[in-house]
Amino acid sequence: MKHLVALLFCALPLHAEILAGVAKVDITDRTMPVNDPCFAKALVLKSGETTAVLVTVDAVAIGGIGRIGNGFLANVRQELGDLADEVIINASHCHGIVRTDLQQLVVQAIRDAAKKLVPVKVSAGVGNERRISENRRMLLKDGTQTDMRRAYSMPRDEEVVSTGAIDPQIGLLKLDHVNGTPFAIVYQFACHPIMNPPSKGNSADYPGFASKVIEEATGATAFFVQGCGGDINPVHYKEVSRPADAEPLGTMLGASVLAAIREFDPQNDTTLKISREVLQLPRAADFERRIASIETEQKALVAALKPTNINFKTFLPLLMQHKIFPDMPSHYAQGYLDNAKPLQQLDADNKALVESYLGNLAIMEKLTRLNANLALLKKHLADTQAANSPTLDAEVCGLRVGAFKLVTFPGEVTVQVGLNIKKAAQDANAHVSGYTNGYIWYTATEGQRKNTGYAQEDCDVLVAPEWQRLFEKKALEVLQQLAR
Repeated sequence: MKHLVALLFCALPLHAEILAGVAKVDITDRTMPVNDPCFAKALVLKSGETTAVLVTVDAVAIGGIGRIGNGFLANVRQELGDLADEVIINASHCHGIVRTDLQQLVVQAIRDAAKKLVPVKVSAGVGNERRISENRRMLLKDGTQTDMRRAYSMPRDEEVVSTGAIDPQIGLLKLDHVNGTPFAIVYQFACHPIMNPPSKGNSADYPGFASKVIEEATGATAFFVQGCGGDINPVHYKEVSRPADAEPLGTMLGASVLAAIREFDPQNDTTLKISREVLQLPRAADFERRIASIETEQKALVAALKPTNINFKTFLPLLMQHKIFPDMPSHYAQGYLDNAKPLQQLDADNKALVESYLGNLAIMEKLTRLNANLALLKKHLADTQAANSPTLDAEVCGLRVGAFKLVTFPGEVTVQVGLNIKKAAQDANAHVSGYTNGYIWYTATEGQRKNTGYAQEDCDVLVAPEWQRLFEKKALEVLQQLAR
């Protein structure tokens, strides 16, 4: 692959001092109901001639979707001038609505942070949190995979064989004042922040509550960095028996961060490195085939719908009668003693109607899933045709602060990709983040991309399956260069 931007690695001896500055600004659009505030936070790091800027934004993406436009990153860099190449901006992927003047707010936060540099001690490590996330993909008995979304229903319980993995690791970077008091805490975790529905009002979701816990306990500025959460949901995301609430999940994550950093000691590693390059990825070329496949399946499902003599009003009581009283659903026992045959025939006829209606419901649920994902495929086919290019650009950044190492990517990376890279790196302090410096939609594994069951990660996509191999190779190279 041809690299459009050369690597910008630079490093200093281990005894060099690291300076850091932070700034935080409320970016919540308050023209609408607000559940909890959204923030942009800037962390500016400097060691000798090397400067690195990490910005975290409580927003859905850096371009592509949501209120942040596609020109946001370029405009921020243009305004920053000398700091342009050193900026890494990660979106938490919460669905909060940001202010329309976000660009000016972020630039000002970076400038404010750069004016307040102080010496810091650096430490890094990892925490663990298994309670708040679940993989939203499910392997079904027919060998296909589906996913859980609010856009369509879950598959039938009897069809589900297994679910995918999660990544419980919390990547941690802790910066302390020279007197030992906490200054900034960067914590990286992989999970969609979508527990609070839009009806609750504007929200930073669980990362907002986690950061609040951390900041109130330590006095430091907390920076949440989204990981490879493309197919990871908040646990019990589809639950309907109680109101959705992100605060308990954020509180647990915040508590796990606090527990982990208590074990940290400042480390004698003041390395500061940053890199940036553009990776050219092949665009997907299978849209027409996949669209045709879904449309063929839709026709077959519609043809499989069975005529029934009942509607939902009559179906529901019949279903309950036949499930609760399967031997004599239509009448008291006395009615079956004198002349059972008419009632038995009625029961058989009604049971057949109930089974047909249940089958129609299952078809309706499948059609709903297919319709939602077909619309995504058609959208990205149109976008690909309009782009008129076989490749798209994806910015890959690397950041090292002390032992903490981070490689970033602009897609919604699914969890197995991050796990693969971290396993290959063999470095507990190496971490992988999507949702950074741009947005190129979902970037699922090659196996997920070829799934014939159709899930959002498979269809809401611009890249070909080969993207995974190219990115995993590049990410490992970046982490290895950071480690030197």
